[in-house]
Amino acid sequence: MAQNAATTKNHYSHHQVFDMSIDVPAGNASKCYDDDGRLKRTGTIWTASAHIITAVIGSGVLSLAWAIAQLGWIAGPAVMFLFSFVIYYTSSLLADCYRSGDSISGKRNYTYMDAVRSNLGGVKVKVCGLIQYLNLFGVAIGYTIAASISMMAINRSNCFHESGGKNPCQISSNPYMIMFGITEILFSQIPDFDQIWWLSIVAAVMSFTYSSIGLALGVAKVVATGTIRGSFTGISIGTVTPMQKIWRSLQALGDIAFAYSYSIILIEIQDTIKSPPSEAKTMKKATLLSITVTTAFYMLCGCMGYAAFGDLAPGNLLTGFGFYNPFWLLDIANAAIVIHLVGAYQVYCQPLFAFIEKWAKEKYPKSEFISKEIQIPIPGSRPYYLNLFRLVWRTVFVIVTTVISMLLPFFNDVVGILGAFGFWPLTVYFPVEMYIAQKKIPKWSTKWLCLQMLSIGCLIISIAAAAGSFAGVATDLKAYRPFKTSY
Repeated sequence: MAQNAATTKNHYSHHQVFDMSIDVPAGNASKCYDDDGRLKRTGTIWTASAHIITAVIGSGVLSLAWAIAQLGWIAGPAVMFLFSFVIYYTSSLLADCYRSGDSISGKRNYTYMDAVRSNLGGVKVKVCGLIQYLNLFGVAIGYTIAASISMMAINRSNCFHESGGKNPCQISSNPYMIMFGITEILFSQIPDFDQIWWLSIVAAVMSFTYSSIGLALGVAKVVATGTIRGSFTGISIGTVTPMQKIWRSLQALGDIAFAYSYSIILIEIQDTIKSPPSEAKTMKKATLLSITVTTAFYMLCGCMGYAAFGDLAPGNLLTGFGFYNPFWLLDIANAAIVIHLVGAYQVYCQPLFAFIEKWAKEKYPKSEFISKEIQIPIPGSRPYYLNLFRLVWRTVFVIVTTVISMLLPFFNDVVGILGAFGFWPLTVYFPVEMYIAQKKIPKWSTKWLCLQMLSIGCLIISIAAAAGSFAGVATDLKAYRPFKTSY
C-alpha cells in the first residue's frame, strides 16, 4: 500500500476497524478474500482457543482458593462446575449469532453490537454497546493494577531475601503502573485482533505457567503438613462475623461467575476464524476445549489452595506462600502473570479500539488524519502501516487507564461491580434473547420457559455479587488516599 488514501482502500481492512469491502460478489469467496470482500481470515480452533484462554484464565485464577474457602468443599466446586456449564451453553448460543440467517453463507456480524442489531435491534443495541465497552475499559484498569502488584511482589521478594526480612520493603505501585502503561502503548499499535494471535499464545502459555506454580506449591504445602484443610461449609463463623460470611459468600459467587466470562469478546474472536467448516462449528469446539481446560485448572488451583490454607486462604494464592522459599519460583510466577496481563490487556482492548476507529472513519470519511496510513519499511519483514489517529487515540486511552489505576488503586472492587452488571446482560440475557429471536421459539413453550429461568437465575446472582462488591468498595474508601498506594 502506498502512502495515500486511494491505495489505503486496497490494503487489508482491519477486521473490526474499518467497515470497508472490496467488490467481491457476496457468497463468492476467492483465494485472497472471504465472502464479505475482506482478506481471508486465518484463525483456527487453536488460535481461537488461545484467545479464549488468554481472556478467561486471568490472574483471577489465583483468587479462586479464597472463593472456595468462603463456600466450602461442597458448594465451591459445585458452583464452579455449574458456571462452566452455563458459560459453555450461552457461548454456544452466541456463536450461532455470528451469521444472520444461514450459518454458512449468511451476513456476518463483526462485533457483539452487530449481532444484537441484526437479531434484536432498537434500544438494546445501545444498551449492549454501553455495557460492553464500559466493561472493557474497566478490565484495562483492573489489569494495570494487577500487573503492578505482581511487579512489586518480585521487587519485594528480592528485597526481603537480601535483607533477611529486616527491611519492610515498602514500595509505591505508581512506577510499575507507568512501566506497564508504556508497554501497552507499544503493543496497542498492533492494528487489529487478527494480528495478535502470537501474543495470545504467549499469554496463554504464561497463564499455565503461573497457575501450575500455584498448584505445585499448594500440593507441596499439603504434603508437608500432611493434612487437607477446609470444611464442607466454608469459612467458619468466629473467623468472620455472620454478616461478613454473607458478603464474602456473595462476592465469592461473583468471583467464580466472572472468572469464566469472555462472551464480551466472543464475536470478535469468531470474526478471526477461517471457513469452511462454519465459524460457529469451529467456535463451539474452541469454546468446549477452552472451558474444559479452564475448569480443570480452576478446580486444581482453587481446591489445592483451599486444602493448603483452609479458612486462611489468601486473596492471591502466590502471596500466601510468603517471600522466601522458594522465592525465585514465586518471581517466575509473578513475571508470568505480568507477561500474561500484557497480552490479555490487548485481547480485551482490541474490540474497543476497533469500535472507536470504525466510528471515527464513518463520522469523518474525508479526514486524512483518520484514514491515511503511512508506510514504514521494516528490513527483513513486511512494512508497518502507521495510522496517526490510531497512534494518538490508543496512546491516550492507555494513559487514561494508567492514571485512573494510580488514582483508584482499589478499582478491582469497582471492576467487580462492572463485572456484576456486565455478566448477566452480555453472558446470558443477550445470547438467550438472540437465540429465541433467531430460532423463533414460541413464547411460553417449555424451551422458552427454561431459557428465561436460566436468565433470571443469573440475574439474581449478578445482583447478589454486585452487593458484595459494593460492600468491598465501602470498606476500601475508609482508608483511601489517591496516588499514595504502597504494598
